[in-house]
Amino acid sequence: MVDVSQHELVPEHEVVEDATLDEVLDEYDIKRTDLPKIKRSDPALPDEATVGDVIEIIRDSRTTDRAKTYRLVVD
Repeated sequence: MVDVSQHELVPEHEVVEDATLDEVLDEYDIKRTDLPKIKRSDPALPDEATVGDVIEIIRDSRTTDRAKTYRLVVD
């Protein structure tokens, strides 16, 4: 079977630690539930991601070299 998460077009997905998450939420003045959602069944998610975790997605960007986005894992 092919591991989709290792494909060159799939950006990096990492589970965010709680300390880092608190800084991000404070910076944007939002709650965890205000983040965009990503399904637990998404094949690009790391195996250790569980419902309620926040995922940092790091994409290549033409304007900023690398762009970070955050998603809340839902069922």
